[in-house]
Amino acid sequence: MKYTASHLKHTLTLVLYCLTIFALSACSDADRSTSASDAPDNDVPKVGLVMKSLANEFFVNMSEQAKAHQNENQAQYSLLVNGTKNESDLAQQVALIDQMIASGMDAIVLAPADSKAVIPAVVRALKAGLVVVNIDNKLDESALTDFGVTVPFVGPDNEKGAYMAGQLASEQLQSGDAVIVLEGIPSAVNSTQRRDGFMRAINEKGLEVVALQSADWEQTKAAQVTSSLLIQHPDTKAIFAANDNMALGALAAVKRANLSQAPIIVGFDNIKAIAPHIASGDVLATVDQFGGQLAVFGIEKALSALAGEPLDDLTETPLELITKEL
Repeated sequence: MKYTASHLKHTLTLVLYCLTIFALSACSDADRSTSASDAPDNDVPKVGLVMKSLANEFFVNMSEQAKAHQNENQAQYSLLVNGTKNESDLAQQVALIDQMIASGMDAIVLAPADSKAVIPAVVRALKAGLVVVNIDNKLDESALTDFGVTVPFVGPDNEKGAYMAGQLASEQLQSGDAVIVLEGIPSAVNSTQRRDGFMRAINEKGLEVVALQSADWEQTKAAQVTSSLLIQHPDTKAIFAANDNMALGALAAVKRANLSQAPIIVGFDNIKAIAPHIASGDVLATVDQFGGQLAVFGIEKALSALAGEPLDDLTETPLELITKEL
């Protein structure tokens, strides 16, 4: 059979068409398989959990316990879980909230990266009819008021927890001793609350804060910051870190510094990675805020709101001081 240019053109067109259909079908199947476990059931409320850095053990634990809760309550709700790559990635967290809105979630449980800057995205969710429950890091009250909205908060009294740890450390120090305070992201309410709790304990004892610096909640940055500060202040007697990641970074810096007397270190969160250092005494104390349960508490509040129940503006969750003796 003789093939003309017209035949060849027609055949090529048909082949390209088939390949296109095959590719589209493959992409569609891939999309479905990727989201199948999170595919929302139209017959139950759809809840989205938006957290901060999934590189942080604290939020990994939160994610795992939230998924376990949903697995035990599949008939009550479906769950979509997501978080950012690092603690300060506000743009990514805002994008995640907008994705939750677009995907038809009924509620969002949010651990905000920033207490103020994320609020416009929260307002968009509320205007779209979603229930929003704030966990872990409290949204800024004045900013919420400026936007004319309220968002219930589920979480601990961070200032109280930091004061507990700071007070314990202060009992082993003398008035005038040098102290370094490592805070989280300064625009986060839980960071300022923990800083204030540390400062209350420090002021009561008459200690001297030789440095108050942010390490953005991150271990690597805390190690770098602490190394630099210890060169400037080698007589530092204590380091108060606003989370355990930063406490671990500070500990690494202390060990590298090879000081004649290692400073006392306290942290906050009670992540698994801090446990051996509490046991060895390298870290004096941390504060357990039962982070894994925070998301569960938030989810349960969101489900109650979706069922028409009124929510309290504040639901305070427990804290526990963790030391070698406990």
